[in-house]
Amino acid sequence: MSQADDGPPDRPGIDDAMDELEELEGIVDSEDEREQVRETMRTLRKAENPRLFGRIRSSFDVRDAGEALVGSLIFGVPMLVEGGTQEVGDHLAANPASFVVTVGIGLVVTVGILHAVGFADVESDLLFGVVPRRLLGILVVSGGAALLLMTAWGRVDWAEPWVATCQTTVTGVVMAIGAALGDILPE
Repeated sequence: MSQADDGPPDRPGIDDAMDELEELEGIVDSEDEREQVRETMRTLRKAENPRLFGRIRSSFDVRDAGEALVGSLIFGVPMLVEGGTQEVGDHLAANPASFVVTVGIGLVVTVGILHAVGFADVESDLLFGVVPRRLLGILVVSGGAALLLMTAWGRVDWAEPWVATCQTTVTGVVMAIGAALGDILPE
């Protein structure tokens, strides 16, 4: 029977590497070498447990923007077609404190999602050494998508700019959360 009939050969995995390291631990000559093998085993165990979410690359690029846009649309399109979005926007327009709280909650949740994957640890992702490019990119992508689609689909009336802004912001907040998830999940 040929190799093609048997399927792909078994590839060694982490368990195989751990077995090899345990064997090596028993035959090395010095305590320093044994400790090095143990440290390698600890590192391998950590690598064996993948993170729930992805890892952040060194900077926000076109691919990340595309992922953020997809996440924005998945979360935002239902908001665009739902009449409740306009009602919530009307309420926010009449209650500026609620508007501020809504924006704040959206930012906190978005930053929290990104924080879960360590976006703040990527120093090359900072504009002017302060502003996280990834966060800014996600907010621009989601805000831009909300503005464009709410306007293009006739979901807002810009004759009342404050109400239209509040209605668009409701969608933008949800889209920002979707954009953050869209950006981190593919990793």
